[in-house]
Amino acid sequence: MAPRILLARHGQTEWSLSGKHTGRTDVPLLDEGRRGAKTLGERLHRAPFDGLPGAEVFTSPLARARETCELAGFGERATSWDTLMEWDYGAYEGMTPAEIQAVRPGWFIWRDGVPGGETLEQVTARADEVVGRARAADRDVLVFAHGHILRSIGARWLGLPLDFAARIRLHPTSLSVLGWAYGEPAIETWNDLGHLTA
Repeated sequence: MAPRILLARHGQTEWSLSGKHTGRTDVPLLDEGRRGAKTLGERLHRAPFDGLPGAEVFTSPLARARETCELAGFGERATSWDTLMEWDYGAYEGMTPAEIQAVRPGWFIWRDGVPGGETLEQVTARADEVVGRARAADRDVLVFAHGHILRSIGARWLGLPLDFAARIRLHPTSLSVLGWAYGEPAIETWNDLGHLTA
C-alpha cells in the first residue's frame, strides 16, 4: 500500500474556541481539549489503526499540538518539526475574523495573506515539504499540528492551489486521512470527529 498521511488537529484552546487567529502564540489546551486529545488517542489505538505501529510521528513544537500528541499516546514516538507550526499571522495574531474585517473589509486570508507574517508562498512551501516527506516515506505518517497548516497540507496533497484550503475546514481534535485512489492523491476521510461523539 502507498503511504498515507494522517492529520490530527490539536485540541480545543481558549483562542480556537473564540475564533482568534492563533499562530505562534503558545496557548494551552482547555480541559475539553485535553479530553478530546485522549479520546483521539484511544481511537488511534483501536482497530483499524491499532496504534499505527509502523508509522512515523511528527508534531508541531507548539505546546497545544505537542500536548495533544502526548495525551493521544504518541509523545515518546514523535519528532518535533518546525515545518508543522501554524501560519505566522503577523499583525493579525490574536484577532478574530470579524475584528480583521473591521479594519480590512473583504479580507480573505487564502487570497490576501497577512501583514508582517508569512506569505502565501511561504505557507505553500511548508505544506509542500510535509507532503514531499510523507510521499517519500515507505510507511504511514501521523502529524499533530494546527488548522490552517493542516488544511494547507490537504490542498497541496491533492495538487491544488493553497486557496482550496478555504473549502476544507477542520475542527479541533479532528482526524483526517490523506491517501490514494486509482493511483491519484485523494482524501480518505476529512474532519472526522466520530471519536468525540461515540
